[in-house]
Amino acid sequence: MALPTNVRIVEVGPRDGLQNEPGDIISTAVKVELIDRLVDAGLSYVESASFVSPKWVPQMGDASAVMAGINRKPDVVYAALTPNMKGLEGAIAANADEVAVFSASSEAFTQKNINCSIKESLERFVPIIEAAKAENIRVRGYVSTVMGCPYQGDMDPAQVAAVSREMLDMGCYEISLGDTIGVGTPLKAKKMLEAVAREIPVEKLAAHFHDTYGQALANLYAVVEEGVAVIDTSVAGLGGCPYAKGASGNVATEDVLYMLNGLGIKTGIDLDKLVATSHWITGQLGRNNGSKVALAIGCEA
Repeated sequence: MALPTNVRIVEVGPRDGLQNEPGDIISTAVKVELIDRLVDAGLSYVESASFVSPKWVPQMGDASAVMAGINRKPDVVYAALTPNMKGLEGAIAANADEVAVFSASSEAFTQKNINCSIKESLERFVPIIEAAKAENIRVRGYVSTVMGCPYQGDMDPAQVAAVSREMLDMGCYEISLGDTIGVGTPLKAKKMLEAVAREIPVEKLAAHFHDTYGQALANLYAVVEEGVAVIDTSVAGLGGCPYAKGASGNVATEDVLYMLNGLGIKTGIDLDKLVATSHWITGQLGRNNGSKVALAIGCEA
C-alpha cells in the first residue's frame, strides 16, 4: 500500500505524558500553557486531561481546571480520558470535545490493573459510550498490550483483533492500538495490524507505540506503510511505563514529525515550534530533553 499523504497526530503528552510524572504536582498553569503551545505549533488533537480519582493519579487531579484554563481554538479537539461514568460526567461538565475509554488484549494485564476480565471491562464501557453519544460526544477506544504484556508475554494478534472489533461495535469511532511496554518490532507490528485490519477498516485504526527498545519509529513506519494514518505521540517523549524496568515511554512527537516530514507526509505541524515546546516543558519539569530531534535542533523556548 502507498504511504498516506496526510497523517493526523494525536498528542497525548498533557495526559499520558504527565500522569506518571514523579515528584511535586505539576501546576495547572504549566499544563494549560503546554496545551496552548502545542496547539500553536499546529496540533489539532490534544488529549488534555484524565478524569480519574486524584487518589490514584494525583497529577490529573486538576483536570477540570485545566480544561477551563486552555485558550480554545476552533478546529482543535480537546479530549479527555474517562475510565468510568463519574469521569465522563466530569468531562462533559468541562466541555471535552471527545472522550476515550481503554481496555487491553491481555487478560493478565486487565486483571492486574483494574481487577476484572476483558469482558467485564468492556461491559463497563457500554453505559459510558451510550451516555457520551447522547451528548453528541465521540468516543475513542484504546487497546493496550497489543504486541506484548509484562505478565503474559507475546500477544496473539487474533486476540487483539477480537477486542478491537468489540470496542468498535460498542460505538468507539477509532481504535488506538497500544504497544504499552514497547516490545514490538516492525514485523510483529505488521502481523498485528494485518490481523486487526481483517476485522476493522485501517482508516479507523491508530498506532500508539512506546519506545522502550528504540523500535517505535521503525514500528510506526511499518504500519504507516500499511495505511495507518493516525499516530499517538507525546511531546519530548514524556511518559513512561511502570511495568518494564528502563522503559522510555511514549515516542516523541517531534521525532515522529521529523520522520513524516522526511517521507513527504503532511501533518500541519511546525517542527521548530514543536521543538521549542519540547525544550520548554522539559525545562519546566527540571530534566534534560530526551528527544533525539529536540537535542539535535538547538532551539530556545
